[in-house]
Amino acid sequence: MSTAEVILGFLEEVEPWRLFSPQFPSKVGGKPAWLSQKDVPSLSQLECEICHLPMAFLLQVYSPLSGQDQCFHRTLFLFCCKTPECYSHNDSRCMKVFRSQMPRKNEFYSYDAPPDDEPPPEPYKGHNVLPVSGVKLCWICGCPGTKACSRCHSVIYCGKHHQTIHWKHSHKRECGSQESSGVSKSPFLFPEFELVTEPEAQNTKCKETEDIPTYVDETLAESFAETELEEIAMHETEEIKVFQRFKKRIAPEPHQVVRYHRGGLPLWVSAKHVPSDEVPPCSCGSKRVFEFQVMPQLLNSLCVDSTGASIDWGTVAVFTCSLSCSHENHYSPEFVWKQDFTDQINKEHETRDLS
Repeated sequence: MSTAEVILGFLEEVEPWRLFSPQFPSKVGGKPAWLSQKDVPSLSQLECEICHLPMAFLLQVYSPLSGQDQCFHRTLFLFCCKTPECYSHNDSRCMKVFRSQMPRKNEFYSYDAPPDDEPPPEPYKGHNVLPVSGVKLCWICGCPGTKACSRCHSVIYCGKHHQTIHWKHSHKRECGSQESSGVSKSPFLFPEFELVTEPEAQNTKCKETEDIPTYVDETLAESFAETELEEIAMHETEEIKVFQRFKKRIAPEPHQVVRYHRGGLPLWVSAKHVPSDEVPPCSCGSKRVFEFQVMPQLLNSLCVDSTGASIDWGTVAVFTCSLSCSHENHYSPEFVWKQDFTDQINKEHETRDLS
């Protein structure tokens, strides 16, 4: 992907084989299409830092960097917790992101690009076991698994939590039958789509919203001194200005779910909770730069709404090593920042209808 312009990502339904690892997909939902088959993140690495339950795969972005041989293939993997209570305001501990990359000549994939008009000659088994490394994967989430069903020994899990989910969902009925290899669909996964991309039209770039009127809740007026009211009004005006700029920028393409602009700036939904000096450097010592963000529109397609609570975000920004350094570990942790809508933004916009 080019870094000179903003690239927009949209959801599209495709044949399943197009989302397998040898096709180097960008995709949302389903199981991760792991790039490197070594050092795949373990259960402990993929636990939510709040509830300590396994996170779910949210999306991956295939983002090779030109001019860097070690980044000929390069994918970023984003995971999120499925527990609604973990989505407290502006708390990013419910999300994690990993970077995997490799040169064109590697031990896992052909040197030549895969055909994009026909499925592979043999069914790809990478959703159950990684073909080259032999790493077994959890039936529920597609992450490395070390535990097998004690009865049939044919289904692998990353831990007891996912084994319990599968048993209650279908495995109690299927265990020991031909179905036990995983015919039924995992209830833990998000709906799966390809992430197709196109450049953002240049005329969508806009200046900051101007001349937005100040407002103050009159019922609070008697409780504050004049200087305090001016400060509140100024802050509320800035909040409206940032959100209106966000809405205006995405209005020409309201169905965008990802914005990619490596080295650029995120499109924030709020003037609050912006990581000015809070993005830590990479473990190699290099600074991290913004690479892509996930838009709130994606939530409409994830089937996550529930009575009383739901996973939620205003936008999720991913920052990666500016050098895209290589590590012995084939999956390098990067930095993710969740920003939520503020109370100043009308509740109707928090329902993700941003058109």
